[in-house]
Amino acid sequence: MISVIITGENISGSRITVNEKSDINHLKNVFRIKLDEEIRAVDGEKEYFCKVVSIDKKEIILEIEQIFEDRYSHKVKIDAALGILKNDKMDLAIQKLTEIGINKIIPLSVKRGVAKITEKKDKWDLIVREALKQCQAVKATEIDEVKKLEEIEFEKYDLVIVPYECEEEYTLKNLLRNREKLPERVLYIIGSEGGFAPEEIEFLKSKKADIVTLGRRILRAETASIVVGGILINEFQ
Repeated sequence: MISVIITGENISGSRITVNEKSDINHLKNVFRIKLDEEIRAVDGEKEYFCKVVSIDKKEIILEIEQIFEDRYSHKVKIDAALGILKNDKMDLAIQKLTEIGINKIIPLSVKRGVAKITEKKDKWDLIVREALKQCQAVKATEIDEVKKLEEIEFEKYDLVIVPYECEEEYTLKNLLRNREKLPERVLYIIGSEGGFAPEEIEFLKSKKADIVTLGRRILRAETASIVVGGILINEFQ
């Protein structure tokens, strides 16, 4: 079903007004919607199943037929801190992490990072928006401001996981098997193309992070971010 992202300001009684120019263009010229066609709208908390009742140049009006609370977000909030990757690699990671249901992505500026970005890119939010429509979720993945490791609020998390290519024995499977209770908030941290510097790993250990291996194969950073996110989503959903 076609999905559109809205805010509370778009809702008035039993009707939703779609007035974002890009959304109108997409609905009219790409999907070629017609009167009485079924459309799904989401506002980050609820999903609304609607039918199209009016199509104009500057707005499209939807009539709400059913409302559901968010049925797609996970009880355990899983955040991913990801060393900033070059161009398409970062875009791919953000897209896929949104699709699988990661709660928040923290872009990280790390010592061995190849891409030198100091502030959040507008296009990252656009990637999340489009991925949210595709995966039919309700709540968008939050993209945080660019941070350094020292700026992460580690105290917010019950479990912090760091895959590291130099760790050889303690696996992610070991860690998950040995946990005593279900965490409420989990953070996993992935380095950039150059991996983590030894002093960064020592800092993370001082913050009680669990350093794990993902096996003998060395995964690309974007691959590791998706694999670990998928494992954790499956474990805690």
